[in-house]
Amino acid sequence: MQHPALQNFIASHQRLFVLTGAGCSTNSGIPDYRDSDGNWKRTRPVTIQAFLGEAATRQRYWARSMVGWRRFGRAIPNGAHRALAKLEQQGRCEQLVTQNVDRLHQAAGSQRVIDLHGRLDVVRCLGCSATMPREQFQGELARLNPAWLALDATGAPDGDADLEQDFSSFVVPACEACGGVLKPDVVFFGENVPGDTVASAQTHLEQADALLIVGSSLMVYSGFRFVRMAEQRGLPIAAVNLGRTRADDLLTLKVEDQCETALSFLL
Repeated sequence: MQHPALQNFIASHQRLFVLTGAGCSTNSGIPDYRDSDGNWKRTRPVTIQAFLGEAATRQRYWARSMVGWRRFGRAIPNGAHRALAKLEQQGRCEQLVTQNVDRLHQAAGSQRVIDLHGRLDVVRCLGCSATMPREQFQGELARLNPAWLALDATGAPDGDADLEQDFSSFVVPACEACGGVLKPDVVFFGENVPGDTVASAQTHLEQADALLIVGSSLMVYSGFRFVRMAEQRGLPIAAVNLGRTRADDLLTLKVEDQCETALSFLL
């Protein structure tokens, strides 16, 4: 379906600040968190407090992640990612800020990207800050837990899987360098986005002439804050999202359609 008002909104602004969420990646096979009313579809993801607080939580997280990564790690960009990369190529994207941790914008060719919530393809030690590729860590998990390779489960939004069983035998490796706790290099629920990441995005928002939201209900404040900033600056705000957003009363324009379909005119 064509959306002339959206086409006109994008055509009439030369420096778009683009904010994307889970709805941008659903057509790449990565499920989203919320329904059309903005409510949770599933159990909330693990919090940083739970992850740090108990070894059993880390066993459960990494076992589910090991199963889920096989699908998540193979996801490829869809038309929405490619359309936004095209917008950047045309010189009309001041900055793209994504709440997703899948790096699919970069895979599609976008270069001006801020990963607001980090990236799932990197594992970081909380002790010494050493990092390793998630793919390498996957190999280590598989070596230590070969029996788990036979398991499969439905993928979950944050790269793990809806696996429920006894996780007490799952072996989670510690950091080779310092023996510290390893965690995906993402912002967990209950954790703050680094201040310099927010400041960098805010600087770009101050250079922008409009805000375009793609595939986000904005229920998490870390993304919604940019809508508030845009409103304070008097910027026009458009959203492409299936269902309710937290910013519905602040929008200049809203398009309820799949991201890929609504942005297809850019391709």
